[in-house]
Amino acid sequence: MPLSEQRVTELNALCRTFRRSVIAQLHRIQTGHPGGSLSVCEILTVLYFEKARVDAGNPCDPLRDRIILSKGHAAPMLYRILAEKGFFPLDDLKQLRQFGCHLQGHPCTEGTPGVELPSGPLGIGLSAGLGKAIALRLDHNPARVYVVLGDGELNEGTIWEAAMSGAKFKLDHVTAIVDRNRVQLDGTSDEIMPLDDLAAKWTAFGWQVICCDGHDVRALDAAIDAAHAVRGRPAVILADTIKGKGVSFMEGKSLWHGNPISDSQYQTAMAELGGDDR
Repeated sequence: MPLSEQRVTELNALCRTFRRSVIAQLHRIQTGHPGGSLSVCEILTVLYFEKARVDAGNPCDPLRDRIILSKGHAAPMLYRILAEKGFFPLDDLKQLRQFGCHLQGHPCTEGTPGVELPSGPLGIGLSAGLGKAIALRLDHNPARVYVVLGDGELNEGTIWEAAMSGAKFKLDHVTAIVDRNRVQLDGTSDEIMPLDDLAAKWTAFGWQVICCDGHDVRALDAAIDAAHAVRGRPAVILADTIKGKGVSFMEGKSLWHGNPISDSQYQTAMAELGGDDR
């Protein structure tokens, strides 16, 4: 069933809150990855608050859906959403990337409930997700696996080895979602390693391809429903996004893959995002 207008409004409000909170935290600690965190906001919000079966009260539930953030540098957004869901206290976010805190710069399963896979090195999430999917099938477990990838991450050869395996084993309970923001660490994807017709690539590897606006919660919800309906092959959603979405001076700029936020930049960002949630 399509999202109601009220639900769309609620999800968009959550996204605005998450963006403000992430920018506030990264400004405070002067480290972290704002650009990719902002671009993946709606993707993770729709997964955690609308589509996936997860329960903070029972984070190890065998029947839970598995959400893997393969682009682990977007951990600040993942942590903010996990805190909102109740996996750990919001106050923990104040220690983000600090020595001794469980909220490391990239997601880690050690001490951080809700994190399914450590994902510092790019390129491992899809392979691990497919392995989990095969295990679920062997256990006759109906849980689904979602893997959120960066498009810069698709430069990794392991992604395409995994793509071949996903098609071979007909893992139709796997949905990959590509945060297609077209910008990576030190340039645009076209400058660093052109992906050309990405939909044609995934199709050639045997996946069902679904394209949508990655900042439209209604479109994402419908795309995930379409992925669930696919039989006999895995599905990939190519979600068109903007790196640094919501903050004008960050949008589309590789500089903001991981750059400290100055006081004046922070004030500008908060004004554009609609308030200070520090």
